[in-house]
Amino acid sequence: MHIYVNLQYLCIQFQTTMAYTYLTADDAAAMINNQDNIGFSGFTPSGVPKAVARAVARRAEEEHAAGRPFAVGVITGASSSQSLEGDFARAGAIKFRAPFSTNADFRHHANLGEIDYEDMHLGHMAERLRRGFYGTIDWAVIEVSAIEPEKDGKCRAYLTSADGIVPTVARIARRVILEHNTFHNPDARYLHDEYECAEYPLRRPIPMLHVGDRIGTEYIEIEASKIAGVVESCIPEESRSFGHLTPETEAIGRNVVDFFLSDIHAGRIPKTMFPIQSGVGATGNAVMSAISRCEGLPVLEVFSEVVQDAIIDMMFEGKISQASVAAMTLSNECLKKVYSDIGFFRNRLTLRPSELSNSAELIHRFGVIAMNTALECDIYGNENSSHVCGSKLMNGIGGSCDYERNGSISIFYTPSTAKGGKISAIVPMCSHIDSTEHDVDIIVTEQGVADLRGKGPARRAEEIISHCAHPDYRPLLRDYLRIAAAGHQPSSLRAAFAFHDTLIKKGDMRLTDFKEYL
Repeated sequence: MHIYVNLQYLCIQFQTTMAYTYLTADDAAAMINNQDNIGFSGFTPSGVPKAVARAVARRAEEEHAAGRPFAVGVITGASSSQSLEGDFARAGAIKFRAPFSTNADFRHHANLGEIDYEDMHLGHMAERLRRGFYGTIDWAVIEVSAIEPEKDGKCRAYLTSADGIVPTVARIARRVILEHNTFHNPDARYLHDEYECAEYPLRRPIPMLHVGDRIGTEYIEIEASKIAGVVESCIPEESRSFGHLTPETEAIGRNVVDFFLSDIHAGRIPKTMFPIQSGVGATGNAVMSAISRCEGLPVLEVFSEVVQDAIIDMMFEGKISQASVAAMTLSNECLKKVYSDIGFFRNRLTLRPSELSNSAELIHRFGVIAMNTALECDIYGNENSSHVCGSKLMNGIGGSCDYERNGSISIFYTPSTAKGGKISAIVPMCSHIDSTEHDVDIIVTEQGVADLRGKGPARRAEEIISHCAHPDYRPLLRDYLRIAAAGHQPSSLRAAFAFHDTLIKKGDMRLTDFKEYL
């Protein structure tokens, strides 16, 4: 089988050579004009066309050195790689960016006010593109593992480790550049299920009844006349390193499992479990690692945005039977393990466009349990995942709101403190709100679990302070409640941001003295 696949791949390579113009990455970058809008493949750093992205960043630097303007619109499926959003931001090459970022360089320049950044729900991007919210898409730049021409004027392009907005952006873009990255195994095609929703009034229900259903094709079709050329590369993923379990993340994982088992026992979660979603990032990966170590849970299904290393390990261990996601956000070592055992994963792991992985319709249909990381939560259940002290961008919301609003249970977890205890993750009022108290069911820290379901504001506040706040901050939070004006949701407008104000002035929230705010 291995020999057959390689021969088949060589055949595809021969066909590609005969059909398309080959470009260097610099050739491709030279075709892009100042102020163009570009839709890139990829979802997280996975599946990003890295050679072309690096060439465009170099071109921006050269143009600026020559005194000429050069900036482009950057639209992706989710966050992206250093080569794309990080290097572009440093080169001053971004006029507009959507929908999500976790990159430190991008964050720095966005916080300087240099970048017009729309922080948007990932599940909405394909529809917003189709409806023209971002204007004309001049280019689609797509990383592929193989290309196969067709006789009807369309080619078949097989994606790599991620999907995102590719079916839509490839169809609506005026021109297309394909980056054929031989680092990826062409057998990655067996993991993909490509499907694009229609717009109203032609839209129909998405025909998926189970997490593992396949409803589309292994490839995307592209009008051959739009393809400007093919760039060859062999570049590993710019994968993120995942932090090891800490006592806090291990305790959060145990608390999440205890909550699951309690809800199963009470009949609120079926004994077979609902599918779970775990947000991207080091904390999410660590929590999944902690969950894998706990006993008593049934075999799980994952309906999420990404699989990370911990989920792949759980699949190998038989603890997860199916995973439906938009990307394999894996270390390169773990990605190679998947590629070397495609026979195992092709019936267990499915990569889909983000309008399916983050579909409100499917999340609600499957009863997905949403689990995402918070920067801070307030005592009434509002959650902030994107901005520090109200104004400084940290990340975006990503797909968290796609899931928390539509899932059967919405869980946010975070260590109760940060920076050696100087910052409390439980505050009187969130300095920025991404998920409101109306959509947050459960808050988990290493201290415990706050179940907010069926509770009014006063009971929610007591639940969160008693079970989630760090002991150093519980007296301060209760002091706030004592000075808050009476009402359905007691608050003090002068003191609501005392924690944040004290952090800015003194560098430690624990030094808060509410007398200053009376």
